[in-house]
Amino acid sequence: MSFLVSLLVLSALIFFHELGHYFAARAMGVYIEVFSIGFGQKIVSFRKWGTEWRIALIPLGGYVKMKGQDDADPTKKSYDKDSYNVKTPAQKIFILLAGPLANFVLAFFLYLFIAFGGPNILSPVIGQVVKDSPAFVAGLETNDTIRSINSIEISTWEEMAKIIESSEGALDIEIVRNGYMQQISLMPKTTQTTNMFNEVIEKKMIGIGSAGVTHKLELGAEETLSYAIDQTVHASTLIFTGLKKLIVGEVPAKELGGVISIVKLTSDASEAGWMSVLFFAALISVNLGVLNLLPIPALDGGHIMFNLYELIFKREVNERIMINLTIAGWVILFSLMGLGIYNDINRLIG
Repeated sequence: MSFLVSLLVLSALIFFHELGHYFAARAMGVYIEVFSIGFGQKIVSFRKWGTEWRIALIPLGGYVKMKGQDDADPTKKSYDKDSYNVKTPAQKIFILLAGPLANFVLAFFLYLFIAFGGPNILSPVIGQVVKDSPAFVAGLETNDTIRSINSIEISTWEEMAKIIESSEGALDIEIVRNGYMQQISLMPKTTQTTNMFNEVIEKKMIGIGSAGVTHKLELGAEETLSYAIDQTVHASTLIFTGLKKLIVGEVPAKELGGVISIVKLTSDASEAGWMSVLFFAALISVNLGVLNLLPIPALDGGHIMFNLYELIFKREVNERIMINLTIAGWVILFSLMGLGIYNDINRLIG
């Protein structure tokens, strides 16, 4: 059941991405020949609004085939009035951007739905206390709840961590222990740790771990909107940062995940509840939006790059160069997919 949920989530995200392209192309007067979820042999199909809608055998992507555009053979062009080829570079860029934009918009609404449902967030309840750490020396104990730091009220673990990390000097911490309030003072210590990208970094810490206690985040109307915007921006920034670190070598290539990781993590999320599925779906949706903006000729970003060239220099990219770059783009794309699957298999074996 969880595997089926994974495929449905992935297919839905691809559907919305391609739907963005579809509506933008139709708005620009481009005829859509095929709208496909998946690649390869078609399983089912029907014709509606002049377009063949199909589900194909390999559920690892999808595409909208516009009249006059063929990534498999860039030389195949049509110059009819309802063809993609006769549109201006600006119109083409609008069509190309609409897919990734649809993913960002979908992520926003998923986060909005999560906000309405009251997302679970870590409470500032202490679990492990590291021996000989500032917290250990000061007398903090497991199950202590941190209420405030330097008179700043604390309601989440994240708030507490940010205050400690940016602190200057000693901290006056108010805790609740067995129903009684206590005041504790301590000095944070700069310590080596690893971040979410498995990089070794240094930051101020006091030597505590979360007890894993959560509570629902109660949000008003304005806070709900802010939450959805902040989460969408945060996820986008996180993915852009991760990509940058992969490209410059700050994060090793073995950290790259593939479709197996996506399916497994979505499957795990489904077992944790629908709220977790929505969180992960929003993150994957942002991921799809970001990845499709990369300037790789086989992706939307590569086509945008070609059209920007035409817009600036008032001429199309040389056909031979475009064909070679498109082939190179497919090689890069399939290499990355292969590396991701290889890493996934290694993780499963490990």
